[in-house]
Amino acid sequence: MLELHKKIVIDENSKPIAVQIPIEEFERLEEVIENYGLSKLMDEVKSDERVTGEDAKKYYQSLKQNVES
Repeated sequence: MLELHKKIVIDENSKPIAVQIPIEEFERLEEVIENYGLSKLMDEVKSDERVTGEDAKKYYQSLKQNVES
């Protein structure tokens, strides 16, 4: 498990309002969240229709031509 060295910021009424963590730990959290989101997306599209590379090139070329005209 990822160890967090957090500091809790409190307001004048001693209520917690924020948390501070070292930037390295924040960046690691971002990476973990992004990887989790990517794996969920990959699971969601696992059974989607696949397009060949050639078909993709043709499609994007048609988009480019539509933008230029």
